[in-house]
Amino acid sequence: MTSEPTRGASGSYAAARDLWRTIAEVREKILGREHPDTLAARQNLAYWTGKAGNLADARDLFAALLPIFERVYGAENPNTLAIRHSVAEWTGAAGDPATARDLFAALLPIRERVIGPEHPDTLSTRRSLADSTGKAGDPATARDLFAALLPVCERVLGPEDPDTLATRDRLAYWTGQAPAAN
Repeated sequence: MTSEPTRGASGSYAAARDLWRTIAEVREKILGREHPDTLAARQNLAYWTGKAGNLADARDLFAALLPIFERVYGAENPNTLAIRHSVAEWTGAAGDPATARDLFAALLPIRERVIGPEHPDTLSTRRSLADSTGKAGDPATARDLFAALLPVCERVLGPEDPDTLATRDRLAYWTGQAPAAN
């Protein structure tokens, strides 16, 4: 997602979505459907669509962007991998954690190979894989994935980094959800 300011930063998610829809339409008309600026606008439109509460629509918008990003940037370009992550993320948010888990599991080895196993985006995919695994009905595996991830986050990001704290939080949550060991 680009860093262009939107009304969404103020909590006006629907207004941000509507503005990005207009921006995407204008950019497509002037620059073309596959221009990087048009793609960035469509990516923002998908994001703010989800933030405005249309989770399945966000998933579908990101899914529609994926083949275009693969064609324009290449299948393993970090921009394309970010779209794949978003497809998985919004799939889970739309109520299908098992499919999200499978999408994150397929994405993880690619991110590890392309950007490295300790890159923040790879760690984000690991966190999302762990969480979707728990939401898909396997809290013990989610707990174990978070337990393995936490020391990496502490070393790479620092013990007080928000993503490290989120990892610790999810480890505690899934530890509480997992059946007690015999």
